[in-house]
Amino acid sequence: MTQGFHEVSLPLRLALGATGGPARRTDIVALSNGGESRNARWADSRRRYDVGTGIRSIEDLYALTAFFEARRGQLYGFRFRDPMDHASAAPGTSIAATDQEIGTGDGEKAVFQLVKHYGETERIIGKPVPGSVLVAVNGMAVSASDFDADETTGEITFEAGAVPGEGAIVTAGYEFDIPVRFDADRIEVNLAAFRAGSAPTVPLVEIRP
Repeated sequence: MTQGFHEVSLPLRLALGATGGPARRTDIVALSNGGESRNARWADSRRRYDVGTGIRSIEDLYALTAFFEARRGQLYGFRFRDPMDHASAAPGTSIAATDQEIGTGDGEKAVFQLVKHYGETERIIGKPVPGSVLVAVNGMAVSASDFDADETTGEITFEAGAVPGEGAIVTAGYEFDIPVRFDADRIEVNLAAFRAGSAPTVPLVEIRP
């Protein structure tokens, strides 16, 4: 993770009303024969959000302003809970230790990285929610005392004696946050408009390793 990160979360009541999601960058060139050539400039997507849509009251606005000041605008990153995609399981479904395959044991490897699969695409999960991680080996739940989940990197480390054997399938279930920063160094508020129901634009952008 890049420098300048605070391991604190944007208040959930603000995050739940946010809009946004993943974005990709693709170059598309029109060919002389009417076809086209497409090239992905980014290997992975980058998420953007606007939490201004989550503002519902003067109290929310004050909480957002205080959080913005504590992060010194764009200077420090923080954790953000995507209202639509924040768990290893589908929305409305309880997480389970068998949700996502995170690796295969070889009898020696003790460290596995949390990931989430979207079809053929794999996304690294680096900010699991503290206390939410469940792990299984070959479908059997692993005791919480037999592994350590790093809440700042998403690495799962098995204790000696619990290292997965040769060919063992390691899976995990979890909730997670996204590392983001404010994408502007100011927050503009019109209180008259706010009281009429509109909200300020407060952009966030995902921080990539």
